Amino acid sequence: MCGIVAYLGDQEAYPIIIEGLHRLEYRGYDSAGVALLNGSLNIYKKKGKVAELEAFAKDKDLKATVGIGHTRWATHGEPNDINAHPHRSNDGRVALVHNGIIENHGTLKKALQELGHTFESDTDTEVLAHLIEEYLNRDNSDLESAVRKALTKVIGAFAIVVLDRENPDFMVGARRSSPLVVGLGDEEFFIASDATPIIKYTNKVIYLKDDEIVTIDRKNGYEVTNIENEVQEVTIKELDLKLEELEKGGYDHFMLKEIFQQPATIFESMRGRINALEGYVRVGGLDMHLNKIKNADRFVIVACGTSWHSGLIGEYLFEELARINVEVEYASEFRYRNPIITEKDVVIAISQSGETADTMSALKLAKEKGALIYGIVNNVGSTIARMTDAGSYIHAGPEIGVASTKAFTSQVTILSLMALHLAFEKGTIDKDYYRRILTELENIPRKVEQVLKADTQIRYIAEEIQHANNALYLGRGYNFPVALEGALKLKEISYVHAEGYPAAEMKHGPIALIDENMPVVVIATNVSAYEKVLSNIQEVIARKGRVIAIVTEGDTEIKKIANYTIEIPATVDPLTPLLSVIPLQLLAYHIAVLRGCNIDQPRNLAKSVTVE
Repeated sequence: MCGIVAYLGDQEAYPIIIEGLHRLEYRGYDSAGVALLNGSLNIYKKKGKVAELEAFAKDKDLKATVGIGHTRWATHGEPNDINAHPHRSNDGRVALVHNGIIENHGTLKKALQELGHTFESDTDTEVLAHLIEEYLNRDNSDLESAVRKALTKVIGAFAIVVLDRENPDFMVGARRSSPLVVGLGDEEFFIASDATPIIKYTNKVIYLKDDEIVTIDRKNGYEVTNIENEVQEVTIKELDLKLEELEKGGYDHFMLKEIFQQPATIFESMRGRINALEGYVRVGGLDMHLNKIKNADRFVIVACGTSWHSGLIGEYLFEELARINVEVEYASEFRYRNPIITEKDVVIAISQSGETADTMSALKLAKEKGALIYGIVNNVGSTIARMTDAGSYIHAGPEIGVASTKAFTSQVTILSLMALHLAFEKGTIDKDYYRRILTELENIPRKVEQVLKADTQIRYIAEEIQHANNALYLGRGYNFPVALEGALKLKEISYVHAEGYPAAEMKHGPIALIDENMPVVVIATNVSAYEKVLSNIQEVIARKGRVIAIVTEGDTEIKKIANYTIEIPATVDPLTPLLSVIPLQLLAYHIAVLRGCNIDQPRNLAKSVTVE
């Protein structure tokens, strides 16, 4: 959601910024712009894709060695050229890009208007540019001081980079509740909302913390202070990220590449943490606080979207295997209902980006109430990773497609490892069953490879149902959350209305929708509830619904009655989501392709939701 890239050095800034904006397109956006400083301050911005900005700026003055760029996902003000970033101050001296929301922008805007300021846009961001100008002129301040004073008046979330026309060798960045990373090159500096625009030029970065301000001076280098102007110690990290990981690698879309990466990414999530031969599973983050975690009154899992679905699977895993009471909460609702959280609880946050605003807010509340905070994230150095007491990285690598695929299976893998680790420590699992699950888990990457071989068959099914306007997904037990995830994928990228339900709940309403035009996807791999799922399928067929069944390899009963069947290898019930979700990801992908949708950048969606 929104993207920032900035450069100060000896190279031409515009090509670096434009390339960076292209690498940030995966975050989701509806307009783009750049500000270039070279004697004059030139701002070029355009509604639409970065390519449209490039076409617009092609004949403009692009010479500069310092500049800022932005991709905007609209919050305040509709997507158009005027509301696109960067925004300038009233006198045109200051240019600013901003991720986040200034919650008190209305009050600030009214005060500035009374002081004679006039505004061009409908955005909250422009207010901040004017406020910085006010402090620059009122107190004859330098840019750093003016930014610092302005930020003390701001309520909300921000990651900003600011330029001053009067100081072309200087740049200021700051963050609160929205990520910002500083890249350190050879006598050149980069600022971005994540590492993807930076990795081509440097692997040395600083992740700013909340209420930290970075100043970059062409002659004197950089300095990081807090909002009280106290110099901060910084840790320079080396990125473990390769440029080729950010490319499509011969696939038509990032999403397809990431679906086919899952044998490798699931293996990476397990690597070093499991050995079925020796009978052990070890999750380092758990060991740090093992006694408190295994003796917790309950786990509260907070997450959003796909991560919430993996959390639901985690609920089944922890309760069945480790006998720990679990509640799964939408992070966006968690703090608004005055939840009962105590120091005997463990709150587990799941977030691919590690920057999800609602999840961070939920964690802050849980921390205030004394709960132990555990994070399951993908992005190393992310805010959630830093604010938790302990945690586990899923090691899925960069996920560029907005619709999450490999992160989901890696999250479920980590949750499976955690549940097994705790079950063994608590003695709540039969030893033979424990060994069997470990062996099956080690075999999951190979079995995912086997499922992926059904791609051609799944593409054929997609061709058969591509024109449907509605779809129903049904599952039981561990596969109920998979049904939710399958429906979400179809909605996200093909814009087909789809709902996921527990199979038994079909009779409590959704069955009224079923007719010959309604595809019904049924996950029918549960050994423990096979007969009941078979009965649900028969109820759909009796109403002329078209059944697409995900079945265990060798199933003959359902194959006789379903319109289409997709086989997955047999495994133990707790691990079936890692296999059953793969056909649903591919089905959504192929339907979206057939419908001509933008696969990697679906309309209105953003990869990292950094506003509440």
